[in-house]
Amino acid sequence: MIESLFSMQGKVCLITGGSRGLGAFMAQGFLEAGAERVYITARKAAPCLEAAEALSQFGDCVALPGDISTTEGLIELVAELNQRESHLDVLVNNAGTAWAASFGQVPEVGWDKVMDLNVKSPFFLIQALTPLLQAKASAEQTAAIINIGSIAGMLGNGLNTFSYAASKSAIHQLTRITATELAPSHIRVNAIAPGRFYSKMTEFLSEDQAAFEQELQTIPMRRWGEPGDIAGVAVMLASQASAFITGQIIPVDGGTSLVN
Repeated sequence: MIESLFSMQGKVCLITGGSRGLGAFMAQGFLEAGAERVYITARKAAPCLEAAEALSQFGDCVALPGDISTTEGLIELVAELNQRESHLDVLVNNAGTAWAASFGQVPEVGWDKVMDLNVKSPFFLIQALTPLLQAKASAEQTAAIINIGSIAGMLGNGLNTFSYAASKSAIHQLTRITATELAPSHIRVNAIAPGRFYSKMTEFLSEDQAAFEQELQTIPMRRWGEPGDIAGVAVMLASQASAFITGQIIPVDGGTSLVN
C-alpha cells in the first residue's frame, strides 16, 4: 500500500521555476517517483534546456522556457501545454523572486516585480490551467496544485525583504481560497513554506561562513534543507498519500517557525 500511495506513475506535471534550486529538486523527485512527464519552465531558455537535459536521466523532462511574469508569456505557456497534453495532474507554482532593501528605500518597481511573479502569476496560471487539471481528475484520483510559499510569510521579521514576505503571506491565503474553490472539481491545493535551502536566492548567506554558522543557531535542527527534504513533501502532496489534504500550509524549515 505504501508504495502505491507515494507513486506518481502516469502523472503529467508542470513546475514553474524548475531549472534550478527547489524547482529542480522537486522535478527530480517527481520523476524518480514515476511521473510520466515533467515540464519545467523558466525565464532563461539556456539554463531551462540544460536542466531538462540533466533531469532526463531520471525520466521524461521537457523544457518550456518563457517568462510567466508577463501576460504574454503566461498565455504562451498555457497554449503550448494545451497543444501537448489533454490533461495535467500536478501544477507546482515555484517561480519567484525577491527584492531586498531597507524600509525607506523600497522602490515601487521592486514591489511590483515581486508581487507580479510571486502572487499574480500563480493565480492566473491556476485560473488558465484549471480545465487541464480537472480534465482527468476524480474523487478517487485528484489533481494537485502545490504553491511554494515561505516561512517569511508566517513570521514577523521581513529581514529587509518586505515585498517578498508580503507576497508569500498572500500565496498562503491564495492557497486556502483556491482550495475551497476547486475542491468540487477534485483539485487539491496546498502550499509548502520552506525555510533555508541552498539556492541562488540564498547563496549570499551560505557563502559567508560566519553568518551561515550564526544563522544555524536559530534553526532548531541546526542545518539547512537538502534536496530530499523538499522533494519528499512535494511528492507526498502530489500523490495519493495526501488525497484527503487540501488548503494546508506545510512549513519545511527544521523548526525555524517554532522559535522565531
